[in-house]
Amino acid sequence: MSRHVVATVDEIASGTCKVVTVKGREIGVFRLKDEFFALINRCPHQGAPLCQGDLVSRAESPCPGEYRLTRRGEIVRCPWHGWEFDIRTGQSWCDPDSVQARTFAVEVEPGEILAKGPLQAETVAVNVDGNYVVITV
Repeated sequence: MSRHVVATVDEIASGTCKVVTVKGREIGVFRLKDEFFALINRCPHQGAPLCQGDLVSRAESPCPGEYRLTRRGEIVRCPWHGWEFDIRTGQSWCDPDSVQARTFAVEVEPGEILAKGPLQAETVAVNVDGNYVVITV
């Protein structure tokens, strides 16, 4: 598996999604407060651009005629047919036993770690001594 830098933390506001292309795949990166999640930008129902759908709440009903909204902004609703998916897990709320949107692992890392990268060139110490440049090997 390969890792790809797709945005700075500030590029994705809380409660929004940024669609990026990685290895030819469109992926939606969602920010829920200070947590980040990623879903494939393709609804498993009929292939709609899932991550362009509205972010909605989950409606829960303890009995007929009563409901409450929970998990505000944590559900993405497919723009074509209204199927809803949990941003955290990709689980479908329309067909939870057999349909799920593909998820991807997301991490936030300090820029200084990414700038160093996994590989480093061998360095040689350099000192200026009087009028001569001296390299220590």
